[in-house]
Formats: sequence, structure tokens, C-alpha cells
Amino acid sequence: MHGFVTVTLHKGDLPEGLDFGDAVAVDTETMGLKTPRDRLCLVQLSSGNGTAHLVQLAQGVYEAPRLKALMADPKTLKLFHFARFDLAAIEHYLGVTCGPVYCTKIASRLCRTYTDRHGLKDLCREILGIDLSKQQQSSDWGAEDLTEDQTRYAASDVLHLHALRARLDEMIDREGRRDLAQACFAFLPTRARLDLAGWPEEDIFSHT
Repeated sequence: MHGFVTVTLHKGDLPEGLDFGDAVAVDTETMGLKTPRDRLCLVQLSSGNGTAHLVQLAQGVYEAPRLKALMADPKTLKLFHFARFDLAAIEHYLGVTCGPVYCTKIASRLCRTYTDRHGLKDLCREILGIDLSKQQQSSDWGAEDLTEDQTRYAASDVLHLHALRARLDEMIDREGRRDLAQACFAFLPTRARLDLAGWPEEDIFSHT
């Protein structure tokens, strides 16, 4: 227990019988920011009720059938912050295309046009009045035994995405950008595949 938060660590896959409802918050931790080089180590999930489930993946062991089924389940919305990175990691290492998808960073960019601060920490502070610690952002996620600080940090990245989505949706609807947001979310798995296929920086829609 971390205060009112329950964090459960699972090795290799989710246990049977877990129900995350119709929307599950998802995040990943990797060995670095280059997806083909830096392996997927941890997948964090939350139904938004103050509990987080962390799936630790050993190097080269990515069977995880229950986790894969959840990621690909068309009836369960997956909530991310900066989905583009996580979707590429999930596609590359778990071999599944994740969807449907909602990204709080894309949502923020579409409705919070009065600022250029769209990080998860910024969103939680402004919209929810919550201060997130980023102390463990750079740490060894490939370690066999994760520290309590690491698991607490990993859980914090998914605990608030449901609340953020609710508030951002209100702003998106107020500004009349729902259709645009939905189209962006639908494109994200393709954007991740473009990253993996060799177009991580190039804007293929640009004139030059």
C-alpha cells in the first residue's frame, strides 16, 4: 500500500480474472527511448480507482497472453499519455496493435492551446491539483528486483489518466474539437508503426 493507492506487481503477465472496465490507463517503462534497441521492461495498468497493476517482463520473454489480449481488445479503451511511444513499444515487443486509444497529451495539445506545457506532471498540477514526483524517471527498469520507489513512480503514471481524460474531454467539447481529437487518436497506432518502420522524425505529410 502507498497511502490510498494499491500497487500490485506481476511477473510475466496479468493474472486471470482482472477486470479493468471499459477504459484502462496504460504506461510502459523501457531501457531507453530507442524502441528497437531499448527493451520493454514494465507495463503499468489502472482502472482509475486508486489501484495499479504492474506487469514486469523479463528480457526476451514476451508471451503475456492476457496482457496482449487486453491491449488488442476492441471493447476496452486504452488511455495513455504520449501514446505514440508506448504503442510502438507494445507493437514491437508484444506484437499486438493496441486499440482503441486515447492520448491525454494529444488531447491537451488540442484544447490547452494557451500553453506549451503538456507533460503529465504539468497536466496533473494544473487540471487536478496533484504534484507528481519524477525522481525515478531515469532508473534501471531492467533490474530483476524493482525498488519500492520505482514501483510507486511507475504506478503514478497511470493512476490519474481517467480523471485527466474526463476534464480534457470537457475542454475538447467546449472548443468543438471532438472529431479532430478522435481522428488523431485513431491515427496513433499508424504513427507508431511509421516510427518503427523508419520515419520517426520525418513528417511525410510535409511539402519538403
